[in-house]
Amino acid sequence: MADITWEDAFCGEGASCYRLGVDGEGRSYIAVAGQEAAYLSDTADALRQMIRDIKAGKADHLLAD
Repeated sequence: MADITWEDAFCGEGASCYRLGVDGEGRSYIAVAGQEAAYLSDTADALRQMIRDIKAGKADHLLAD
């Protein structure tokens, strides 16, 4: 397993808590809080782009009720 430094959890309404992390090799990680062993990993640049896209509303269709 990678040596990941996890940030504090980001929690939405209810129990939706996620953690972001990085390792010493420049990779970024996303996991459900409490389940950090089952993470999604990519480059830091890919994480930056995903966050930009979410802020720009490109994932809003996923939130439709």
